[in-house]
Amino acid sequence: MPSDTQKYLQPDVVAKLSNMEIKARLVVEGFITGLHKSPYHGFSVEFAEHRQYMPGDEIRTIDWKVYGRTSRYYVKRYEEETNLKTYILLDTSGSMTFTSSAITKLEYSSYLAASLAYLMIHQKDATGLVLFDKKIRKYMPPRATMGYLKTLEENLQNIRDHEDTDLAPTLHEIAERIKRRGLIILISDLFDDPQKIMAGLKHFRHRRHEVIVFHVLDPQERELAYSGDIVFEDIETKERISTQPWHIRSSYREQMQAFIESYRKECRENKIDYVLLDTRTSFDVALLEYLTQRAKIGG
Repeated sequence: MPSDTQKYLQPDVVAKLSNMEIKARLVVEGFITGLHKSPYHGFSVEFAEHRQYMPGDEIRTIDWKVYGRTSRYYVKRYEEETNLKTYILLDTSGSMTFTSSAITKLEYSSYLAASLAYLMIHQKDATGLVLFDKKIRKYMPPRATMGYLKTLEENLQNIRDHEDTDLAPTLHEIAERIKRRGLIILISDLFDDPQKIMAGLKHFRHRRHEVIVFHVLDPQERELAYSGDIVFEDIETKERISTQPWHIRSSYREQMQAFIESYRKECRENKIDYVLLDTRTSFDVALLEYLTQRAKIGG
């Protein structure tokens, strides 16, 4: 049975909470509780001060007290290992407002962004936030103070602009703006030209940034499980089409899967971590992916 705290890993439960600060705190507390249970034995609350021992680390850096408590090898984090700055890039374009249930892609993504920021800043990792659609709406450079966390959460709570999608130019602009190597976390439905988006992501890699892409979709966008006569309207262009979904469901699913696999393949080939989520996915999946990536890069 999940604990009371762990229930806040479920998106529909989090959506009912009153403000972003509470949402983020309860998601992270539920996640940390889960770290003590299978299948997350590779991590613990020690991640805030230690990282797992890696081949090549000097044995003298092992913290034997932690080994005595956990039977796992950790080395102490040094200042030069903790100064990788993180930038959360959140797509706020019109397509992100779609939902077939109680929570939109944008709401889900904003809760994820707030939870990641909460987790990072509590680890004393400097964290920034970029809100964008066809242009940058808000740019907040990385900082690592608790007061700044509240400002990040307030901005995520009050997203208002939902213009058309044009991701690639914005990605290039952000890549040029960030001078020092960092960790880039993109949260988006990626509904734009895949080749152009990948060119933007490669720009980050060219500048030696580590990159994680959280690809957020609505279940209906993946399954097209509607029945009867349906009129579909493009959220951004307002173009309409009337159809019976069962006529096109098989072809649609094939094309959607090809769309997903193209991103998965391109990201893998460019050493970009790709994580597919939909708005039913519990938040611990995404948070664990973040911690896994952070461990890879010496955090």
